[in-house]
Amino acid sequence: MLTKRVKTAVIKDVARHESDSGSPDVQVALLSRKIEELTKHLKKNQKDFHSRRGLLQMVADRRAHLRYLEKSDKKRYSALIKKLGLKK
Repeated sequence: MLTKRVKTAVIKDVARHESDSGSPDVQVALLSRKIEELTKHLKKNQKDFHSRRGLLQMVADRRAHLRYLEKSDKKRYSALIKKLGLKK
């Protein structure tokens, strides 16, 4: 789970404008951060299958947001991929 401080830092880093909290860019960045945290947890707790299912759902959700962003605005998509260090 992300703390409020980490969440606001991630949002501030990717937000398109000052009050942006729901754009696909922000949602992908937050999901990526949550996925990183959960991956660390699952390396320590290999038998935590409930969290593994949540991780798979987050990955699918992030993939859907990225697909939407790629269809709607290729430049923003490419910039976001570079900024977050995601590979396609």
